[in-house]
Amino acid sequence: MKLKLWCNCEICDGYLTMSWSKQFDNLCDWYAHLLSKSPTKTIHIHVLGNTITANPDNVEYMLKTRFDNFPKGKPFSTILGDFLGRGIFNVDGDSWRFQKEMASLELRRFSIRSYALEIVNQEIKTRLIPLLSSVAGKEDGVLDLQDVFKRFSFDSMCKFSFGLDPRCLELSLPMSDFAVAFDLASKLSAERAMTVSPLVWKIKRMLNLGSEKQLKEAIKMIDLLALEVIKQRRKMGFSTHKDLLSRFMSSVNDDTYLRDIVISFLLAGRDTVASALTSFVWLLGKNPRVCSEIRAEADRILGQNQELTSFDQLRELHYLQAAVYESTRLYPPIQFDSKFCEEDDVLPDGTYVKKGTRVTYHPYAMGRMREIWGQNCLEFKPERWLKNGLFLPENPYKYPVFQAGFRVCLGKEMALVEIKIVALSLVRQFQIHLVSPYRATPRFSPGLTATFSGGLPVLLQQR
Repeated sequence: MKLKLWCNCEICDGYLTMSWSKQFDNLCDWYAHLLSKSPTKTIHIHVLGNTITANPDNVEYMLKTRFDNFPKGKPFSTILGDFLGRGIFNVDGDSWRFQKEMASLELRRFSIRSYALEIVNQEIKTRLIPLLSSVAGKEDGVLDLQDVFKRFSFDSMCKFSFGLDPRCLELSLPMSDFAVAFDLASKLSAERAMTVSPLVWKIKRMLNLGSEKQLKEAIKMIDLLALEVIKQRRKMGFSTHKDLLSRFMSSVNDDTYLRDIVISFLLAGRDTVASALTSFVWLLGKNPRVCSEIRAEADRILGQNQELTSFDQLRELHYLQAAVYESTRLYPPIQFDSKFCEEDDVLPDGTYVKKGTRVTYHPYAMGRMREIWGQNCLEFKPERWLKNGLFLPENPYKYPVFQAGFRVCLGKEMALVEIKIVALSLVRQFQIHLVSPYRATPRFSPGLTATFSGGLPVLLQQR
């Protein structure tokens, strides 16, 4: 109720009347435009009680310097609480620290990285490539690659997280009840965050109406399956299993807490990887030169028609790494991330932030700042990440695609490995033709991660 019900300033008026949609396809593009015009690269949406920034100094201040003063906050935890519960992405304080330490310990192990690589390679060889080959070269063989990538990453992450195979990527393209419920819960939870006041969805939840009724039913389906898997795993024993759930079961006895932890990792690993792959392939379809460079590098490092066999080989593919980073710079899977200010504060650019204010940093807009990336910031140019042919990372607060500071993404390296292996398999075996190329910018659907509205329809040809 602290939010203003109306504000006559130009920005709030544009938001409330949606007049921005006359000039921009996406809200994130309007925000990027407003932020680029701001001298401090910071703006205020008064009706939302939201300060939005694309200033790297502010990002570092929030994520590192004054980390404890900018937690996720109760408003965010409430929005996703029904779906993610007490999972790592929805908590602060001791609960977050415990899960971070436990996850960091496990994800650093060579055994779990090898297990993840084994799952990804198996999914590519036995399902992804056969599916793509079955439609390649056919005039009526239009395939929505965004849907394919979602299925691929859902299968992979379910195996990795639960030791469960939903088989969504089989040739018949079935969709499991679990996957449908998961998609719906993610979508409806995101819609909660877009309402001007949380009272709207809270009243609907209390009365069990509309979208809140759907969300409740979707979460019930997720809970039934997740808790059944946990129950069966306890009955069968978990010490010999390699999946994330089994590894966490030795430290956590609360089944509901286990469900929350694993569902959070499933959400993060599934949707972000699918989003990153969709944007990357769209950019490759529009930039065949980059495709050729990736193939040439792979032939040089791996050998013509030779498969990738080790992590070391993958590390040598510097151009591929640069292309993935460049793609996620322009189209980050998570377009913005919000924190809530605990106590009154002042950001490095001089912006005063009152206690309780939502403060959002905006990676999507930051990738479009000339002051950060130069005059050619809108170009897809992997070379900007290379120095003498070697990949050179940037300051993470300038490129907070995987967050930065204390809450940096724990699965970053595993996600990058998955994205690179899938993309490499695709471009080496197929020519990709976009069926209906978007204009300069794709149109996005509302959601927790960036999703192309209308999917990514392509025609493929075997190389």
